[in-house]
Amino acid sequence: MTVKNGKYPPESAGRRMVANVPTALPSETIADIRSKLFEKAKDFETLNYVYILDEKGRLAGVLSLKDVFQKPEESVIGQGLMMTNVIKVRPHADQEKVAILALKHNLKSIPVTDRENIFLGVVPSDVILEILHSEDVEDLLRFAGISKHNSFAAKIFQASPFAMTKLRLPWLVLGLFGGLLAAQIVNFFEGSLKVHFILAAFIPLIVYMADAVGVQAQTLFIRSLAIDSRLDIKKYLLKEVKISLLIALILGILLTLISFLWSGLLSVGVILGASLFLTVICAGLIAILIPWLLQALKKDPAIGSGPFATIVRDVLSLALYFSIASILLRLFGS
Repeated sequence: MTVKNGKYPPESAGRRMVANVPTALPSETIADIRSKLFEKAKDFETLNYVYILDEKGRLAGVLSLKDVFQKPEESVIGQGLMMTNVIKVRPHADQEKVAILALKHNLKSIPVTDRENIFLGVVPSDVILEILHSEDVEDLLRFAGISKHNSFAAKIFQASPFAMTKLRLPWLVLGLFGGLLAAQIVNFFEGSLKVHFILAAFIPLIVYMADAVGVQAQTLFIRSLAIDSRLDIKKYLLKEVKISLLIALILGILLTLISFLWSGLLSVGVILGASLFLTVICAGLIAILIPWLLQALKKDPAIGSGPFATIVRDVLSLALYFSIASILLRLFGS
């Protein structure tokens, strides 16, 4: 069987499929398939499954090679051996859809059929791996603002130092002013720090944990977008809220116990635990919302989200920390 792959669009299933694969009729036996595999093994372009076709060439089912060599030789394929609920695609389907289906259903290859269910070929495992790699790179670059439609980004490596400085400097200046704002927050709560100096010792810890959680969540978010460019942001955000709540609860309780045992002050333990709990939740949300917002505004998330998200997390974590400290210290009468 030959397939005129050139008649299908680039990056489509039809363009990436191969046709020389094992096929059989439902009436054939396991012995027939084994004989066919041994005789024509060198001719097949891929050997993962045996595709079962009816007399008109329509895809009726699929049989794994494992079953071919485990089932009795006299077994007839059409008598309950083949899997009839076959995951398949049309030849004009985007190659990314093929790769996602293969990952989702743990398949080594995906069959391609036309509207009449006529078997055309399969997208094999090596091609699926190649698609995953190319789509992963493409989506990551697109998320970072680098695509064939972005004339500046396409020439980013040829851009002059002045042009790159002009692009990056505004975000860093924004981070500079954010740092000054963070310093003012610390200065505003100077009185509390003088009375309870131990709270100052934990400032780096609170800020670091907010940044660590934020970077981790942001990295996983970008990876998810790379795998599925049509990612449901609302659904992903809800999931991230649940994850952040669990992480925040565990870390908050752990820090409360450790700081209480270390300082001997219950107020310090509660302040640190409550502060970490809230900052971790906020850091997880910021990690998703800021890159998504920058992308929606046609800004470059690769350059903007790093310094912008970092300073937002730092300012917010300090504001939460000292606000909680002031409120709880009054409640504890300290």
